Amino acid sequence: MAVPVVDPSLNSSSVEVDTGVSDPPRRPRRRPARADVLAIGAYALLGVLVCLNYWGDVQHRVSSHLPTDHSWFEWLFAHGAYSVRHLENPLFTARQNAPDGVNMMANTSLLGVTLPLAPLTMLLGPQVMYALYLGAALSATAATSYWTLSRHLVRSRGAAFVGGAFLGFAPGIVHHANGQPNFVSNFLLPLIVSRVLRLGEPGRWRRNGVALGLLVAYQIFINEEMLLLTALACLVVVVAYAVQRPRVTRERAGAFLAAIGVGGGVALLLTAYPIWFQFNGPQSYRGLQGGVFHNWGEDLMAFVTFARDTVAGDEAVEKTIGLTEQNTWFGWPLVLVGLVALVLLARRSVPARILAVLVVVFTVASIGPKVRFDGVETGVDGPWAYVPDDLPLVEMMMPTRLSLVVVGAVGVLLALAWDALARDGRSPVPAPRAGDDTSAPGAGPRRRRVPRLVGYAAIAAALLPLFPRPLPAQQIDPPPHFVTSGGWRPYVPDGRTLVPVPIPSNVHGLPTLRWSALTGQEFPIPGGYFIGPNERGEGVFGAPNRPTSTLIYSTMDADRVPEITEENRRQAVEDLRFWRASVVVLGANPREAVLRDLMTALLGPAQRVDDVWLWDVRDRV
Repeated sequence: MAVPVVDPSLNSSSVEVDTGVSDPPRRPRRRPARADVLAIGAYALLGVLVCLNYWGDVQHRVSSHLPTDHSWFEWLFAHGAYSVRHLENPLFTARQNAPDGVNMMANTSLLGVTLPLAPLTMLLGPQVMYALYLGAALSATAATSYWTLSRHLVRSRGAAFVGGAFLGFAPGIVHHANGQPNFVSNFLLPLIVSRVLRLGEPGRWRRNGVALGLLVAYQIFINEEMLLLTALACLVVVVAYAVQRPRVTRERAGAFLAAIGVGGGVALLLTAYPIWFQFNGPQSYRGLQGGVFHNWGEDLMAFVTFARDTVAGDEAVEKTIGLTEQNTWFGWPLVLVGLVALVLLARRSVPARILAVLVVVFTVASIGPKVRFDGVETGVDGPWAYVPDDLPLVEMMMPTRLSLVVVGAVGVLLALAWDALARDGRSPVPAPRAGDDTSAPGAGPRRRRVPRLVGYAAIAAALLPLFPRPLPAQQIDPPPHFVTSGGWRPYVPDGRTLVPVPIPSNVHGLPTLRWSALTGQEFPIPGGYFIGPNERGEGVFGAPNRPTSTLIYSTMDADRVPEITEENRRQAVEDLRFWRASVVVLGANPREAVLRDLMTALLGPAQRVDDVWLWDVRDRV
């Protein structure tokens, strides 16, 4: 989430600004320290609350909203541990989609998290690590947002707490916590933004550039898409600031550009090979087939609707307009409060005016190729109707995710609004003049106290309906004992694969994908859940279907075995040879009976080994 941060002194139009960002006045050490601890503790409790349903049975529960994505990220934690344990290149793996493998840099791999946490994954297992990290990522994003706001933008710790809580637990962020922890791992973004806006500091361009380069390099291994959104937001912020403060911009331009050059050089030095590998390494691709993401624009009604995973949310509304992702879903009270705050603050606050620009630019940009309203696609063209599908970098973006910048802007706006109310409360009240009736209502401190209380109440009323609920979770069967106990080992020698039935894909085979994750990826499997190239080099979801995998999926869908021919049997042997199979395994499955009949018709009678049906095909391939 992009978090705009600007100089707190810009809140007053009477102050001449010399630096991009400056620290608030010093405070006694004990009070801020205590406030900081309380804020971080509150965020940690919120993180636990959001993941509460997982902890009820962490070994056997996955997201009921995106169960396949949940299993993919469990697999990623196992990949990080496997790479560290076996000292293998983490940018590529052959443990999924065997024998072709998966380019991890060309997929959402979260290497910046899974590799450092590999020892914990080995100790606790990928299921526990997933749930633990998910709550920690939400809390950490709120904490770094709080730190950045309190040190560089607002004086009130309460304002920083409110802004940090929204930036870490906004409805759009909690929505992505349903199986997509890479989109809640935003803890570096506030630090990146604040560093960008300090690049013009005189005499510090080397230090600031190096710090920015290190942060950007690390973020590349967490989520490149959020880094791109942050870069776009920073570009708009810098341009908007330059328009409003041209003299200061000219004075700082040299140091700013020098620091940008240093930062870019550091980031490129650290990430040049991984980025080259992403676009030119094995199993890399160019764009997605058909530009499928370009049609995913934000519905205009989504901005004023309560998200499903909030206390005011309604799943029925989600089915109407939640056809893509719930990235905004602020609810109408917050939209109303935000608009009022922008109008009141923009008159005297440069940061508020910059936030207004961000909100307008990225709201419009998030609409997509066609304007959608209340679940209906209108005939009105959106901005993405004029964006080529094959434009580099942009080709992989979803228009709706540009609205995550609006989420960041709203979080900062809430902090500014709360801080303005707190400052107003600290302003001295003029002494009563002769003849004033100090007992009259509205006189003295009450004159300011009432509007402040109304402001606090309005912000609270807008935010309380957005309080997150525990994420929905569903029960999932554990892998077969044959798999978890290592019973497969005598059947799968080095260089060969275990072929689970059904073969994992983005539609089928969620349980069988977890077999690999929960056994530490000790055996490679064909198929999987990833993005790889098709025959034209375009990105597609999952491995290209082979005749046998297609036959398995169609049999599952029809729930009956079709007539099996000698050609089907010949193709099955060819596919098994391509996959370098040594054993085919069928565990408990809702379609177990029909799948067993299918595989028996293709490969002959099965053996019952432990709790699975097994076809030993080593002598055939």
